[in-house]
Amino acid sequence: MPTIVTKDGTEIFYKDWGTGQPVVFHHGWPLSADDWDNQMLFFLNNGYRVIAHDRRGHGRSTQTATGNDMDTYADDVAALAAELDLKDAVHIGHSTGGGEVARYLGRHGTSRVAKAVLIGAVPPIMVKSDKNPGGLPLEIFDGFRAALVANRAQFYVDVPAGPFYGFNRDGAKVSQGVIDNWWRQGMMGGTKAHYDCIKAFSETDFTEDLKKIDIPVLVMHGDDDQIVPIADSALLAAKLLKHGTLKVYKGLPHGMCTTHPEIVNPDLLAFVRG
Repeated sequence: MPTIVTKDGTEIFYKDWGTGQPVVFHHGWPLSADDWDNQMLFFLNNGYRVIAHDRRGHGRSTQTATGNDMDTYADDVAALAAELDLKDAVHIGHSTGGGEVARYLGRHGTSRVAKAVLIGAVPPIMVKSDKNPGGLPLEIFDGFRAALVANRAQFYVDVPAGPFYGFNRDGAKVSQGVIDNWWRQGMMGGTKAHYDCIKAFSETDFTEDLKKIDIPVLVMHGDDDQIVPIADSALLAAKLLKHGTLKVYKGLPHGMCTTHPEIVNPDLLAFVRG
């Protein structure tokens, strides 16, 4: 399997298909590069080089006990970009992956990057505090950790079967295959890394990262996102970006790249080409 080895010895698995302008995909928690199958094939068929990696502790990468934080995730991306000599790249991040993109650009700059997309992304910050009164209470994320420790396998059925894809909504078209694939990806990763990542995606403040980004950024979010509520994420993030464009999708869930690729993919392509 293609991997790079980071400075702390972690092996990061990646896929790298095609030629042309690189489009780099960053997955959500607790998934893997496989979550981008639809988008990778779509962009590959439209003449792009497509790249996706498994974040450390996730998928086929090393099941790390340390380094499961946004700074290290960003450094891993920088190492991958350097190894593959990526230039004029477009980075697309979903959920936790959107935070990873923001921290990568804020921490390592935009010299290798042309554009970015944040989809259902966690920035600026998820957890509720005096500075972020509209955030989600810490107890919610404590509940995630408790459920993971108690029965990770069942937790990884409950999340996709319920709020992640909006399958808990009246009239939703439920796909058992999508639920099973979410479970499969989640169970490939390491428990310790997934546990630590809950803190990383919920408590990391990306405000200063967003302010630093000097390239065009498309912020895409479903207004029925039950995992990362839009009011405290996309609506705020778009205002912090120098060249941000907000696109809101009525009624779409957190996992809209999977449930509605026929809507999401053309908009992504139009932004990348524009």
